[in-house]
Amino acid sequence: MSKTKIPTRVWNKIADFSLSLEVDVEKDVSVSIDGEEIVVKGPKGELRKKFNSRLLDIEVDEENRKVILRVFNPRKFERSYLNTMRSHLRNMMLGVTRGFSKKLIVAFAHFPIRVEVDEKNRVVLIHNFLGEKKPRKAKIIGDSTKVIVKEDQIIVEGISKEEVGQTAANLRQATKIRRKDPRVFMDGIYVLKEG
Repeated sequence: MSKTKIPTRVWNKIADFSLSLEVDVEKDVSVSIDGEEIVVKGPKGELRKKFNSRLLDIEVDEENRKVILRVFNPRKFERSYLNTMRSHLRNMMLGVTRGFSKKLIVAFAHFPIRVEVDEKNRVVLIHNFLGEKKPRKAKIIGDSTKVIVKEDQIIVEGISKEEVGQTAANLRQATKIRRKDPRVFMDGIYVLKEG
């Protein structure tokens, strides 16, 4: 059984297949390409996201206010990467126009928890959690992310969906109780509302 080799001129015609998606650029938003980064600027600030230029071709159509994302010879991975980058681009445009926020609640039954923000070191300090003398720390991700503490509520705001979500997850993870029954010890910080 011998393998037949496909001539190059035939293979080039077969391999010339691409899949593209268009994303509408919102009002007051500008999108540009800087090397291997997508730069989205809006009223609230600027976001940058790296992309793989070997997998994805990005074209900005300023006349029609569209961004065209294109992959060549798409297989399952390339199609999923294309859709992922489209979602990232939409989230970036939402972030620079409206922003993202998460509202968390500080719950305690046994020991009163005190929360304070250390802007210099970009951490949130959680004092007296389960009576501990040493404060627990939760890292604030990103330069544009703000953490506001109001009595028993914490509001995390920012323009990057990933940074806001990771900061809220860090707060939740810092107050996770181990080796105790969570039905009895309900102390901690929990996500109340996403917005």
